[in-house]
Amino acid sequence: MTKFLLWCILLVLYWPAALLALLLYPVVWVLLIPFRLVGIAVGGVLDLLRAIITLPARLLGGPSRA
Repeated sequence: MTKFLLWCILLVLYWPAALLALLLYPVVWVLLIPFRLVGIAVGGVLDLLRAIITLPARLLGGPSRA
């Protein structure tokens, strides 16, 4: 909703930039998809490493986290 309101303000103040933003937004979104996928993969690897590192403590009965 905030993006839409900012776009409406831009449309009122400077309509060529608003139309350019409207046309370029999908292109930028598609170009950023690989970075999102890399972020998901890196997050998964980091979670796996954290689980592996903390496994001995959990097996030995360390303090439980609720």
